[in-house]
Amino acid sequence: MTSRTRVKICGLTTPETLAAAVAAGAAYVGFVFFPKSPRNLSLEAARMLAIEVPPGVAKVALTVDADDALIDALTEAVPLDMLQLHGGETPERVGEVRARAGLPVMKALGIAEEEDLAAIAAYEGVADQILIDAKPPRNAVLPGGNGLAFDWRLVSNRRWSGPWMLAGGLTPETVGEAVALTGARQVDVSSGVERAPGVKDAELIRAFVKAAG
Repeated sequence: MTSRTRVKICGLTTPETLAAAVAAGAAYVGFVFFPKSPRNLSLEAARMLAIEVPPGVAKVALTVDADDALIDALTEAVPLDMLQLHGGETPERVGEVRARAGLPVMKALGIAEEEDLAAIAAYEGVADQILIDAKPPRNAVLPGGNGLAFDWRLVSNRRWSGPWMLAGGLTPETVGEAVALTGARQVDVSSGVERAPGVKDAELIRAFVKAAG
């Protein structure tokens, strides 16, 4: 069963929660490669998870300002369908990574106020998708996965030239409202389906996908 709203469950670390995400109908599963994150995976651990993902579910690698060596290592070791760039990558760097990896690229952009939306235009031509996330607090260790939301009215029923995904503090309790308010056809969750930092909960995953509609 697949949700009408395409759901990405990010930061999966165990076979059990990966299986729960797939069974619930997630369209994307995300693996994190950022040492400061409690969801960080080794290449070998990610490979073992990725080979269990059935066809039709996109396998996404989240990186933060990754250098060419990491991009090469990732694409050689892990069977992936997409890269998610969650750092301060410039539009030029996004294009370089996309060409080097030979994979579609999703660029995450942090939003706190309407002025932040202007940056989206610079990335639309080089990224295959845009992830619209809550801007992390100043001095935050993590660029995402902080459990913070932004004012969804800022993106209410906006349209861009390519696909976009809504993220930022979504939970099973709030995702339905967020989808209704924004018109988002894709949503991303990480901390909102965890019982502790980095520890996904299968019941919360199922509840989130169901609530997304």
